[in-house]
Amino acid sequence: MSSSLWAAIFDWDGVIIDSAAHHEKSWDRLAGLEKLHLPPGHFKRGFGMKNEKIIPDLLQWTQDAAEIQRLSLRKEVLYREILTESGLSPLPGVKTWLERLRDARIPCAIGSSTHLLNIQTSLGLIYLESYFSAIVSAEDVEHGKPHPDVFLKAAKKLGVPPARCVVFEDAQAGIQAARAAGMKVIGVATTHPASSLRDVDRTVERLDELRIEEIANWFRPESISAAASSVK
Repeated sequence: MSSSLWAAIFDWDGVIIDSAAHHEKSWDRLAGLEKLHLPPGHFKRGFGMKNEKIIPDLLQWTQDAAEIQRLSLRKEVLYREILTESGLSPLPGVKTWLERLRDARIPCAIGSSTHLLNIQTSLGLIYLESYFSAIVSAEDVEHGKPHPDVFLKAAKKLGVPPARCVVFEDAQAGIQAARAAGMKVIGVATTHPASSLRDVDRTVERLDELRIEEIANWFRPESISAAASSVK
């Protein structure tokens, strides 16, 4: 078990990086190469979902498991090609916040529905590999968000109980997953406006708005006792 008072678990797209345009372009490129139809508004509706749900349920391209897998993997290859072509930067405030967490010895993990190779490729492009001691990706869980599996596995890898984890999320499905895991949640208003991020403990526009002591106070014994009393 970690001796840290709390741990940080980050969603990836929309929290550490903004690669929405890269992902959308990869779906467009895939549909063009495969001669498949993309319905209007598909990208926003599928944001945060695993490809294995998007392809059969949202896009209704196929129900065949092998074909779903083939299309999913090809889409991710195209995404990585586009990343390399276009380049990538972390979102404003990300590196500053990660430095504060490192200086305070707060363990950090990534918990994402993104494929592992995508995360590794992006980390290499933005030089943030050393800030994270664990990664849980699409390959590690059977059920994507809003199921809590991704965050529970991240907490286990960090050696920190779920109740002492803070999740940083930009999408409602991820917020639901964090709550189902019994974790605190900070909503990051990058993909969606702050007013639409429901059931969070705090919202920010940028991660560097946060201070270590503010979050640490959530986990001090007197704060936990006060919160428990208010529920009674």
